[in-house]
Amino acid sequence: MKKLFLGVWVSFFALNTFAQKDVQTMPSMMLKDMNGKTINMSDYSKSGKITIISFWATWCSPCKKELNNINELYDDWKNKYDLVLVAVCTDNARNVQKVKPYVDGQGWEYDIIMDVNQDFQRALNIVQIPHTFLLDQNGKVVYQHSGYVEGDEYALEEKIKALLAKDK
Repeated sequence: MKKLFLGVWVSFFALNTFAQKDVQTMPSMMLKDMNGKTINMSDYSKSGKITIISFWATWCSPCKKELNNINELYDDWKNKYDLVLVAVCTDNARNVQKVKPYVDGQGWEYDIIMDVNQDFQRALNIVQIPHTFLLDQNGKVVYQHSGYVEGDEYALEEKIKALLAKDK
């Protein structure tokens, strides 16, 4: 029994370790924004701006809470840190019609990208949402986290400040 438990534990650890490989930059993948315009996701790595990429869905309460809380700070962050936020929606084809009314109702001014088949999510080895990436001005992933706890937006802001302080 101990060998079986040990084998299962080692397998679980190995799968989790390899599934969460470090992502260095955003892969080149063509997705559509909320209005149907095609976007190459690697372009966000080339913008020259600090970029936050947050994966979410309309059915995910922690995702919506995180993006709503960031929305309260977003204008200030854009002015202070010259950054952009990209909210990648992973709703499937059945739920995609809910996205635009929800986003409009929240007043989000983020770029909303649709990952209907979760291809981009899989390319980045994201197991659960919300999942947030922070890219520096050169497009390199410098921080990422999964899940959301009230106040995580302030920890994210500290990472942004540290990134800018490093550049000085």
